[in-house]
Amino acid sequence: MAKRCEICGKGPVVGRTVSHAHNVSPRRFEPNLQAVRALINGATRKIRVCTRCLRSGKVVKAA
Repeated sequence: MAKRCEICGKGPVVGRTVSHAHNVSPRRFEPNLQAVRALINGATRKIRVCTRCLRSGKVVKAA
């Protein structure tokens, strides 16, 4: 399953891990996705949403 927010489209980004000895290796920063039952077009659907969208109120949770 894709690690992408279904509301804003936020996905993983790549960066580098740098140790104290300055050894550099690649890494991925994953978005904090949560599975949420949300109201979409009047219907309840289970979607994967990042926590930024949940906190900002872009998602209306189903009761």
